[in-house]
Amino acid sequence: MNRSHLLAMCVLLSTAALATAAEPEKFSAEDVTFFEKEVFPILRANCFSCHGGEPKVQGDFKLTSREDILKGGESGEAGATPGKPESSSLIEAINYRGLEMPPKGKLAQAQIDVLTKWVKIGLPYSAELVAKAQKRHGAPVVDDEARNFWAFRAVTRPAVPEVKNKSWVRNPVDAFILAGLESKGFTPAAPAEKASLLRRAYYAVTGLPPSPAEVESFLKDNSDGAYERAIDRLLESRQYGEHWGRHWLDLVRYAETNSFERDNPKPFVWRYRDYVIRAFNDDKPYDQFIREQLAGDELDNATAETRIATGFYRLGLWDDEPADRTLAYYDGLDDILATTSQAFLGLTLNCCRCHDHKIDPVPQKDYYSFMAFFHGVRHFDNGNGSLRSIASAEDQKKFQGQLDAHNDRIRELDQSLSEIEQIVKPHLKGGERDDFKHDNRKVDILKKYQPDTITRETFETFRDNFRERERMRRNPPKSGEQALVVTENGNRAKETFILLRGNPQSQGDKVEPAFPSVLQPADAPAIPEIRPADNNQSSGRRRVLADWIASPNNQLTYRVLVNRIWQYNFGRGLVRSSSNFGYMGSPPTHPELLDYLTTELIAGGMKLKPLHKLLLTSNTFRMGSQQSAEAKLKDPENDSYSHFDMRRLTAEEIRDSVLTVSGNINLSKSSGPSIYPLIPAEVLAGQSVPGKGWEKSSPEDAAARSVYVHIKRSLGLPILVAFDAPDPDAPCPVRFTTTQPTQALGMINGEFMHSQAKVFAEQLQKAASEPREQVRLALNRALQREPNEKEITRGLQFLKDSQETDKLPADVSLRRFCLLVLNLNEFVFVD
Repeated sequence: MNRSHLLAMCVLLSTAALATAAEPEKFSAEDVTFFEKEVFPILRANCFSCHGGEPKVQGDFKLTSREDILKGGESGEAGATPGKPESSSLIEAINYRGLEMPPKGKLAQAQIDVLTKWVKIGLPYSAELVAKAQKRHGAPVVDDEARNFWAFRAVTRPAVPEVKNKSWVRNPVDAFILAGLESKGFTPAAPAEKASLLRRAYYAVTGLPPSPAEVESFLKDNSDGAYERAIDRLLESRQYGEHWGRHWLDLVRYAETNSFERDNPKPFVWRYRDYVIRAFNDDKPYDQFIREQLAGDELDNATAETRIATGFYRLGLWDDEPADRTLAYYDGLDDILATTSQAFLGLTLNCCRCHDHKIDPVPQKDYYSFMAFFHGVRHFDNGNGSLRSIASAEDQKKFQGQLDAHNDRIRELDQSLSEIEQIVKPHLKGGERDDFKHDNRKVDILKKYQPDTITRETFETFRDNFRERERMRRNPPKSGEQALVVTENGNRAKETFILLRGNPQSQGDKVEPAFPSVLQPADAPAIPEIRPADNNQSSGRRRVLADWIASPNNQLTYRVLVNRIWQYNFGRGLVRSSSNFGYMGSPPTHPELLDYLTTELIAGGMKLKPLHKLLLTSNTFRMGSQQSAEAKLKDPENDSYSHFDMRRLTAEEIRDSVLTVSGNINLSKSSGPSIYPLIPAEVLAGQSVPGKGWEKSSPEDAAARSVYVHIKRSLGLPILVAFDAPDPDAPCPVRFTTTQPTQALGMINGEFMHSQAKVFAEQLQKAASEPREQVRLALNRALQREPNEKEITRGLQFLKDSQETDKLPADVSLRRFCLLVLNLNEFVFVD
């Protein structure tokens, strides 16, 4: 934030009541409640970090009491007069008339209305509430007040609210949404058209568009339950797991290489990706999903599947030549802790590595107590200690036979080579005796001793056997049934100490494994006894942590998950900061709905598909995207859900949709090693070694879904990178949606788009010979609806102009039209 703007904002706030101090005023309980519930969250989010009692107060202005606000800061100039918002500079500034406050971005209209009302009713204040907030900006205080924060308190099932327009309520989701709309005087948008709704549902569930035949069938089916049956089919399709698995891979920073200088591949890491996809398709209960990833090797009945799940620990960055190995080790633990706390708990515990959390009630000690659960984990080493066999007993026996035969052959070669060496050794001269100790010199030396000491045939036997032995040493048999898994340094974890300022060389107090104190009752008993795992190869600590996170009593876990499910279905969460449920996160727009859905998830055995169906079949999901003028003015961010938010397709959805519409997508690829679509030579040239680490897949394999594309940290597939694919170096809870020139350039000029437009045109030529029908089919396949006459006429005119004006052959003109269709806004946006 610009410092001068910040100071100006502070001055306005500081004088928002009167230019001079006044006698304390008494306000009604209703007014104080208004301040606590409506005003205080806005001030806390925008000002408390600099004006809530920190040692250095910006602009010499404090928000610690009403008197401080009346007194003002460095400038004594009045910013507001209580009761007169129309003459208030504060109100002018937050409306961006003159000064623009806050400079980071204009407040939502609903927030502006709250602050305007605050001035109008005389700036009521709650000194007690602000004092508590001030206390929390010093050292973290973990007390009953902290534990009563909305995200940390226990979930209770709220009653479904009563609404006026009962006919609009299809299920409880609608009642909660409509109650909020009615309280603001809004009405929900009209239902989306059937074709638009089906397309929206397809992308929400599978990330793919419906085929024209599926749309036609749905439009003709006017029976009760047609839409519900369509949702059921989508949830049971394999494409559901591929799409929703990609959401989870965002959260756990999934990548298939290590980054840093060499960015070498992580062997067999794709097995973790396949595990995640299977888990979603099987509707694996979320508590089981958690336990398998965090402690799949420590479970009572560990299997190959649960061990593969622990690949979760191996997804992060790894420096194979760190300047400080101890620091690199703790960086690795911090990466695991950050991903675990953010993905599962929605907490930024990693902010406490060097000091107490600056915002949330989490002392530094809690960070290291939480880290202690992972302190036995061996640092990733690209497979040497992290790669384990997951083969069956039969496969292991077969592999052992191959290994024994391999070793027997090497012993035979060693014996043959040694016999020949013994013939030559007595004849070696001078420095040859020392050089002969090195294998890489032996062939050259022996060559000199033919044919007098050894025959030519003997030398050639030595040379050939030597080469064979070296090849075998470099390429021992490898079990194809391997996976990257978590491993520990035996059954005793390391002692854990608080590291002062995060420095491994500055140890503080020793700590034991413990859960974050704010998530535990003050009188909570110690954590359960930690016993080494049955395999005696790990400490058992991760099992205890996994059980606690997955417990139905740890309802923060399930609040966070429910919010993510809402986010990926509706475009953003009820809590917008979906991996930060702390003090500086966004409060839920519908807290009662969030808690209601959380209780639904837990009561349903932590399975996701029933919750999906509840959301997708609601009238809230079925609304159109048209926003009323009143809602646009008073709720521009649509916090109240008065309509469905239009969204652009994600990077993977765009690529997969292009492949689908062109008729080229390969949906048979469902597991196994990743694919390597073609990357232009100009892009590969940007690598230090052009093309290194990027193999070449067959055209058929390269047309598989984007979730199977190899994710190399230092080299991304251009179309995915351009459309905001996540940076895999850190967890990604929410995708950016940018608009930039490279997107248009890639969609118009990119090699991928041109190749798919060619395939698209060839498909159209096979399906129809007349240009009019080709245009109709192209638009129908791309937009999943019947084009109108105006659109068809415009397409025909494009073909005519291409042939007559640009002198292009008919097939090239059609190819250009297909490229145009794939660039339509309607193609890349979901309505």
